[in-house]
Formats: sequence, structure tokens, C-alpha cells
Amino acid sequence: MNGELYVKASDVVRTLGGDGTFLADANRFSYIAPSAVPDAVKKVSPATVGIIGKPIGNSSSSDNRYNLAHGTGVIVQSNGLIITNAHVVKEMSQLIVVTADGKQYKGTTTHIDEESDLALVKIEAEGLPTAEFAKSSELVVGETVVAIGTPISFALRNSVSVGVVSGMDRSLHSTYRLIQTDAAINPGNSGGALVNLKGEIIGINSLKLSAAGVDGLGFAIPSDTVQYVLKHFLTYGYVKHPGLGLDVEESWAAIVGLPTDEPLRVSRIHPGTSAASAGIKEGDVLYSIGDKNLKSIVDLNEYLKQYLPGDKITLTLQSGGDLVQKEITLVEIKTN
Repeated sequence: MNGELYVKASDVVRTLGGDGTFLADANRFSYIAPSAVPDAVKKVSPATVGIIGKPIGNSSSSDNRYNLAHGTGVIVQSNGLIITNAHVVKEMSQLIVVTADGKQYKGTTTHIDEESDLALVKIEAEGLPTAEFAKSSELVVGETVVAIGTPISFALRNSVSVGVVSGMDRSLHSTYRLIQTDAAINPGNSGGALVNLKGEIIGINSLKLSAAGVDGLGFAIPSDTVQYVLKHFLTYGYVKHPGLGLDVEESWAAIVGLPTDEPLRVSRIHPGTSAASAGIKEGDVLYSIGDKNLKSIVDLNEYLKQYLPGDKITLTLQSGGDLVQKEITLVEIKTN
């Protein structure tokens, strides 16, 4: 059968052949058709754009017409609204957006959120192809993914690389969790799409978290976070990041990525906040918010995404040797 090799086993087996790839266990077969990657690319590539402009603040070469920076973006609304990385457009002027069909548009950065490293760029256009989002929470490690972007040179727009989901819930000192992938992500891919084989966006690639000279170690902002930020951009004009009105520090084990049950510790109280008036003190141990136990700062940030500033929550803390509950009102964290 076209050179396929079928291997029967009670555990997991891999079957490779000219017609595709089978992954199987005792109860389940999953077939990756040879057209799966091209079909996914065909669906998403028309909504992928290149973004190029002049770096801000480099006065020594401001007159050099070749002194340009570039990245990638994904069209999320047919009227020309594009999601990209904040670090792509934060220090870029005279933006030009080039769509997959080669048309050029003047771009304007309309929204930016450095905490999530996401931004919106607007072009004056109608009827553009848009990308669809999947739930990144449904991803599994080992799943095949496709990265689409503008690596190294602007002439390489809509380049494609293929890999797998290497890991989930990575933090790397970022505010929110990240997807790890071994799909090739190079300079210029930032802001581009990480796509599943259904042609749905599962993440926005963020190269700034990938060290130079390291192979197969890229990271993307999960689509769930992208949609959270996008909703705030369109509803409020910016991201309303909620905060407790206090700073916490995580355990050494959490910092280095070891599994831990050690809770967060209050390191500073912000004057004039509900946390201060509730009598929470430095050195108190934060065990949970509501019924959720939190072990890291990233866990806390992810949990708070379901709330808005002004919402009330209940903290369970150890204070002065006693286990106490304190109701506080969330404050708004100004980031930009």
C-alpha cells in the first residue's frame, strides 16, 4: 500500500509510509494525511501579513533607507485589524503591512500591552481573510503544529516550518503561560501564527523568549491569552490587568521550575489599597484565592484573568500563626 509499514503492538506504535503517518495505541488510531500541513497553511497563510518599518530612536542611521525592522502579524478582523507582538511594533515607525497577495498598506499601532507582549495594528482595508482561533487549553504535547511568519528577511514572507508542541504551561519569567515548540522560529517570525492541523491559531509566536543560537526552542503566546487580550483591547481600549494590591514572592523551587507545594508569601503591601485596609501584612503566607491554591506568580496571573479591577475576592492566608480569610477588592495594575 504505497510503501506503508503497519506494525501491530499493544502499546503505542508508529507507522510511517508514503501515504502519511499513523499514530496508534490499543484503542485509537490517528492519521496525519500528507495534505494536512499544506491544507492548514492554505487556510491560515492568506491571513498572515508581514510588518516592516523604521526603528525608533536609532538616530545614527535614521537617514539610512535600509535601516528597517520587520515582523509578522495575523488578521483577526476583515476590516484590517491585525494582532502581533508588542515588541515588534513598540519601537517601529512608518509601518507598512504587506498581505499574502502582495498588497501594501500603511499600518497604525492602535493598542499595545507589554505584559502579554501583544499589540493591534490597523490598516484601511475591507474583506480581508481572517484567522480562526482554537482553544489552546485543548492542546496536547506532541501535537503537530505549523509556524508561519517572516524569518530573517522581509523577502521570506509567509515562510512555513513544522514541528510539535514540545511543552505546555511554560513561564520563563513571562507574565502568562507559554507554549513551547520545536517548529523553527527565527528573527522576524515574531507576531506570526502557530497553527494546528485544522488550520486554527493556537498561539502567536514570540521570538524574544528564544535565546540566540538555541535550536528547536521556540515559544508562543497561547490563543486563550491572545483572545483574552483581544477582548480587552476591543472592549476597554486596553488590558485591564487586575491586582491584589500587594506583591508576593514565590518559593525558590517555583523560581527554578521544580514541583512544589510551597505557597506564595506576601512581600509588600501597597498603601491605600483594600489589601492594606484588610490588615494583610508583609510575611503573611497566601494559600489560596477562593478555592484555588496558587504556587507561582504565573499561576496567580493566569487565575486573575477571569476577574476585573473592582471585583471582590477572598484570600486565605496564614497570618501571625492563624489561618484567616480576607475579602479584598482587586485594583488595576497600570502597565504601559
